[in-house]
Amino acid sequence: MRITLKSQRELEQMRASGRVVQRALQRAQEQIRVGMTTLELDQIVYDCYTSAGARGLFKNYPSYQPGTGFPGNTCISVNEEVVHGIPSKRVLKDGDIVSVDCGVSLGNYCGDSAVTILLGNVAEKTRKMCAVTQGTLDLAIREIRPGRRWSDIARLMQDFVESQGFAVVQDFVGHGIGQQMHEDPKVPNCVTKDFLRRGDFYLQAGMTLAIEPMVIVGAAEVQILTDGWTVVSRDGTPAAHYEHTVAVTATGADVLTDGR
Repeated sequence: MRITLKSQRELEQMRASGRVVQRALQRAQEQIRVGMTTLELDQIVYDCYTSAGARGLFKNYPSYQPGTGFPGNTCISVNEEVVHGIPSKRVLKDGDIVSVDCGVSLGNYCGDSAVTILLGNVAEKTRKMCAVTQGTLDLAIREIRPGRRWSDIARLMQDFVESQGFAVVQDFVGHGIGQQMHEDPKVPNCVTKDFLRRGDFYLQAGMTLAIEPMVIVGAAEVQILTDGWTVVSRDGTPAAHYEHTVAVTATGADVLTDGR
């Protein structure tokens, strides 16, 4: 792993990007409505980017399949869609949950954050799952401090989710972030033998991490649709996704995408 530690100046540049992301997510939460398409919601977010002079990070992001760059400005994932949902003419309905994932670069530094929006009369178990996912992100942020192994925090995240009767997605994880959207290290939300053997790391002041728990009502298994991007729960049950870009400091964590 090549982990890049950031100076205070660089952290403030990342915070500026984080403000743009936070405003875009806030606008999405204010303007989302039943009857809107996910493509319309994508345009609302994109307008926030351009008005701030920021560049969206997702449009045309390359996939493993040549010629299949991501077609949207944001990832908008509905109900059983976990992450990487493509904005489209899909019409939002009462009871949907809608995960909106935003990433921008401003001044050559990145910010990345996501929130799951509950639209109208959402089923009680799904509401609880969303609250647990948000709580898992909050737990991870509280536990951050230099010298801790990430696996210790990931284990706490996994234990919390499973204690509430839900499942943590293992196949998709968070990541380091800075001048590039995806940097080392990988930042999982659970503990696997492979991560303990090859990927575990100790937190250091100056690290910047995109922490993004993904939780499913049913089983943890996921699959990718034929569009090459959209990740869905294999059993068709709802999923939630919350994310913040976070800096490790000498005393704990500094959230760079909370709008400050």
